[in-house]
Amino acid sequence: MARPIRLLAEGKRGVRAQFGALCWRRKNDKVEVMLVTTRQTRRWVIPKGWPMDGKTPAQTAAIEAFEEAGVKGQSRETCIGLFTYLKEFEDNDLPVAVAVYPVKVTKILSDWPEKAERARRWLRPKKAAKLVCEPELAAILRNFEPPGEA
Repeated sequence: MARPIRLLAEGKRGVRAQFGALCWRRKNDKVEVMLVTTRQTRRWVIPKGWPMDGKTPAQTAAIEAFEEAGVKGQSRETCIGLFTYLKEFEDNDLPVAVAVYPVKVTKILSDWPEKAERARRWLRPKKAAKLVCEPELAAILRNFEPPGEA
């Protein structure tokens, strides 16, 4: 069982790690994954965010899926892959490693916290892989098999 993270005094930006949600569902017996756009550059990515005090990585991923993509579901505590990217800040860029957790979507909301800031889109995994910029994330998407269904 995963243990909740306890953040040190320097807070979440001192960690340089994020947790991402690979949101998925079955539609017409085919697996689909959800991508969202970033707020500023409008690139396609998966929902992701900084560690949250008292939450496991998978719980954090599920919270980010709700906030950024407006979906709720069951997250698995097993990381299915890692990818890296540069998070842009006004004063400098921060290299970030993202651990990815699968979230089986059970509810799609019509309203959610970041609806006005992002677009969301369901795609087949191989199509989603072609839309993301990060090669490691593309590989995770291309090779995705729903947990327990491989």
